[in-house]
Amino acid sequence: MRLLGLTTAVLALFISGCEAQRADGPAGSAGGPSEAAAVIGVSVLTFANPFFHEIAAAVTEEAATHGYSVIVADGENDPVKQDQQVDDFITKQVDAIILCPCDSRAVGASIVKANRAGIPVFTADIASLADQGEVVCHVATDNYGGGKAAGEAVIEAIGGKGKVAVIDFPMVESVIQRTTGFHEVVDKLPEINVAATLPGGGEKRQSSEAAEDILQTHPDLNAFFCINDPSALGVITAVEKAGKSAQIKIIGFDAQPEARRAVAEGRLYATIVQYPDKIGRTVADAVHKHLTGQEVEAEILIPVSIYRKADADNDPTLKSGD
Repeated sequence: MRLLGLTTAVLALFISGCEAQRADGPAGSAGGPSEAAAVIGVSVLTFANPFFHEIAAAVTEEAATHGYSVIVADGENDPVKQDQQVDDFITKQVDAIILCPCDSRAVGASIVKANRAGIPVFTADIASLADQGEVVCHVATDNYGGGKAAGEAVIEAIGGKGKVAVIDFPMVESVIQRTTGFHEVVDKLPEINVAATLPGGGEKRQSSEAAEDILQTHPDLNAFFCINDPSALGVITAVEKAGKSAQIKIIGFDAQPEARRAVAEGRLYATIVQYPDKIGRTVADAVHKHLTGQEVEAEILIPVSIYRKADADNDPTLKSGD
């Protein structure tokens, strides 16, 4: 697998919110949208999750191959802030907007504003579930398929029977798809009981606290399905604190470097591999096609895989210390 290595310079650019300006010369590819290079506004869910750094970096790198500039903003899990960022993109008259929505339903109002300004909108990783607003193309992991894979990993980890808990984040469409796929698989087995579901906010601290609450009520729990790797890493902390590492298997979702190391160490049973690099490059390419008058698919889904201990043992990025 290929996981994007972020350079310090690119990371610093994103965190500082540095804005790329329009170039005075012609676009970097034949048939560009205008005499000046296009500018793409990107607002991601949160930079607290490295997954979105990778998407933003890949968008920036791929856009640059077409001579485009990119303005990147951190939505900080706040739909109000993300809406303000869309307002800023409109004021700057960007040529396209890419959103990883902070709230899949609330984002509709932001999309409508961009539509009215004549700016095409694309979504990456997280789709809009709003009944308003037009999105040109959505590029994401096959999250439904990923949820099914997570269900299969849980069944494998606990031998097809036991009590399971879910650490959720139901505000976003991608997570809804994951949990739907997960339940489709595990709910078919009568000897598996999904005993509890609590929100973890998609981050370590809240997920750890949610896991502690679940373990107090269900001390005989056998497994956790966590909707992303930060959630899984938080759950690891709670499980280890409770002294239940041998009893409870944990499955994450993302295959971030820290999670892959946890799989290698046996602290995480498995994680579902997403490809944020491919998501970012694919959505940037979709923007270029649209701006140059080419046909673009309405939805592009990227398959997942399961990352287990055997994969970690043969992972060259772990062997090199990454």
